[in-house]
Amino acid sequence: MTSSKPNRTFWIITTLAIIWNLMGVFAFMGQTFVSSAALAELPADQAELIQSTPQWLKGIFAIATITGFIGSLLLLLRRTSAVTLFLISLVGVLIQMGYSFFATPAIEVYGMVQGLLMPLIVIFIAVYLYFFSKRSLKQGFLKN
Repeated sequence: MTSSKPNRTFWIITTLAIIWNLMGVFAFMGQTFVSSAALAELPADQAELIQSTPQWLKGIFAIATITGFIGSLLLLLRRTSAVTLFLISLVGVLIQMGYSFFATPAIEVYGMVQGLLMPLIVIFIAVYLYFFSKRSLKQGFLKN
């Protein structure tokens, strides 16, 4: 496969993807490694929701955020493996958000913005980045 020179939009989206996914890694670290003191500052229902998160879901959260971040870096390096990592990240996001929507009272606890709108934005961006990377591959922007 021959590679083509990416356009300006590719570089802008790639840069935004790195920033977005780095924020995701920080969100994962903040939620997973929250201190007892910080947890005590939260409303009781939010603290309970965080404390009751199953370990396997924390693992899925880690996979979703880390593969999204690495996928973004690989997109910057124009590597075809970015597509696979964005797919893994997307699957992780769907599992994590599906659990949040259907197995927890997250919407009641966090409200419509943080409990529903933000997770929908996360899903939308994960879907977008996967299809953007596939399109970039098809356009010849990515190489092995």
